[in-house]
Amino acid sequence: MKLFFNVAASVAFSVACQASLIIPRQPSNAGDAGAGFGVLEARALPNAPNGYTPQAGDCPSTRPTLRTAEGLSPQETSWLETRRSVTLPAMEQLLNRLNISGFDASAYFSNNMGNTSMLPNVAIAVSGGGYRACLNGGGAIQSFDSRENNSTAAGHLGGLLQSATYLAGLSGGGWLVGSIFVNNFTTISGLLYNNNASSVWEFQNSIFEGPATGGLQVLDSTEYFDTIYNEVQGKTVHYDTSITDYWGRALSFQLVNASDGGPDYTWSSTASEDFFTSGQSPMPILVADGRAPGQLLISGNTTVYEFNPWEFGTFDPTTYGFVPLEFLGSNFSNGVLPPNDQCVRGFDNVGYVMGTSSSLFNSFLLNLNTTSIPSAFKTVLTHLLTAIGEDNDDIASYTPNPFLGFHNRTSHVAQSPTLTLVDGGEDLQNIPLHPLLQPPRAVDVIFAVDSSADTAYNWPNGTSLVATYERALNASGIANGTAFPAVPDPNSFVNLGLNARPTFFGCNASNATAPTPLVVYLPNAPYVYYSNVSTFDPSYNISERDAIVANGHAVASRANATVDPLWPACVGCAILSRSFERTGTPVPSVCAQCFQTYCWDGTLNSTAPAEYDPVVQLGAVDVQSAAVRRAGAAGWGVAGALVLVAWGLL
Repeated sequence: MKLFFNVAASVAFSVACQASLIIPRQPSNAGDAGAGFGVLEARALPNAPNGYTPQAGDCPSTRPTLRTAEGLSPQETSWLETRRSVTLPAMEQLLNRLNISGFDASAYFSNNMGNTSMLPNVAIAVSGGGYRACLNGGGAIQSFDSRENNSTAAGHLGGLLQSATYLAGLSGGGWLVGSIFVNNFTTISGLLYNNNASSVWEFQNSIFEGPATGGLQVLDSTEYFDTIYNEVQGKTVHYDTSITDYWGRALSFQLVNASDGGPDYTWSSTASEDFFTSGQSPMPILVADGRAPGQLLISGNTTVYEFNPWEFGTFDPTTYGFVPLEFLGSNFSNGVLPPNDQCVRGFDNVGYVMGTSSSLFNSFLLNLNTTSIPSAFKTVLTHLLTAIGEDNDDIASYTPNPFLGFHNRTSHVAQSPTLTLVDGGEDLQNIPLHPLLQPPRAVDVIFAVDSSADTAYNWPNGTSLVATYERALNASGIANGTAFPAVPDPNSFVNLGLNARPTFFGCNASNATAPTPLVVYLPNAPYVYYSNVSTFDPSYNISERDAIVANGHAVASRANATVDPLWPACVGCAILSRSFERTGTPVPSVCAQCFQTYCWDGTLNSTAPAEYDPVVQLGAVDVQSAAVRRAGAAGWGVAGALVLVAWGLL
């Protein structure tokens, strides 16, 4: 079977899959429009003072300092109260819809409102894997979002996103999370279609070519690269730069709804957005790995850093601290700013943060062979590579190092003027579970969307979960109190089919030596499309883009419960599992059935598996017929309509 098999297995299934899984039907009235294709609002806070170039200025009256990572920041602690007041009603509504026989969600929530810590705390993690991960993860988020059309119908999972406290991403999954939040916590449909106007995700235009004329931006390739070059050169006057600067700016033209790729949009501005301060969205977190200059292999006990709306830093017992993200780039030393130093703002450019989490993709920029790219741009990249050595081409340079002189006894970077970061998946933890395992965050269940390319044909095999489990057991103490449920080896994942369907890990909490979340593993698998595209494919036509999102939706929702009618109830049982344990609530019989079906039972089969080359489960999407998706059911013919009826969508 070819790696990228795009032939439709069935016309009826092709139309049905596109119509039912990814593309909301046209809204029937104006009041529904926001929940359908969506209209992107103008970004509220492009707040960097000098475009892409960080700029020093006056500090606030209380000068920023670093803090030790003994717990959550005051800002996160305060925000959690606000978010909790939003997630609990959303979760109650979701659980009532998920049809858990014998369970009254409203009564359960009412009985426990006096101590809301007894109720579930939900997180979502989206793996790396380039555009494959961005789009496949986008399909999962679309299925979880109650703002999408039909998402709260019977068998659907809309409302899970609204119930989540945290949404973490790295690398390609970080592009997804960043694109959602930098565009005002928009829907996936908003990014795909923008109410039939030019979409944000114009991935048919390669990152090597720049945005198409007539799209969101009007630049030819030369102007596009000239713009990126000039912006980064402005930063170079006072700061070290790396290929990640160019990579991040290029990414922004594909992920940010702005005519110039948003050079003045910062990651920390999320903390001031109304949708976030009011608790209407989860907290976004991106992940990157620390790497010493000259280090080529990232070990399992490397320091893992996170970017959240307020801070950058780590809970790991090495650096073990956080710096206020808004003032990254300031000259911190020993945890404070010298008295006469100004505060720098604008270093945390949203593209640079997304680029840092995906710096492995700097290799894209090492293949600039097209004649449309200005020679000056090629020359700069060549000089950068010469200066740092090609083995270091994946670093992101954070100079000055905010952790200089901080925790000298334990930190590997305390004496270095530069902090170098790399792609968050280089330590094999390609699902960003690390920030969600921190005990102060008390997460009960993590929906882990895995689009890794572990096998020869670019499918996942559980390697990321294994890496996180092994890190939790690492004798060095790097886990620092975090724990993770037991998982099988990658061969067993394949041999037991655990990489082809959802699986729950950590079902029996009594088997763990420390509290762990239940992990709902959602591996990329071919439900309606061969979504195992190469991590380094730089462009996708509209129909390919939509088909990968459709497949991601099908993976997360089990084709809106078509594959397993019990799946929605099982999702609800996973959400409630740890809460049931805390409250001493008997597990409903339907949940016992779900756990029997989806929980890993400890079985292993570590023999070398046969070549893993799965087939499409539900009939392949015909990527050549995507134009019909806007036609409405009346234009699909009898066969397509019959399938939609069978899937409960008409």
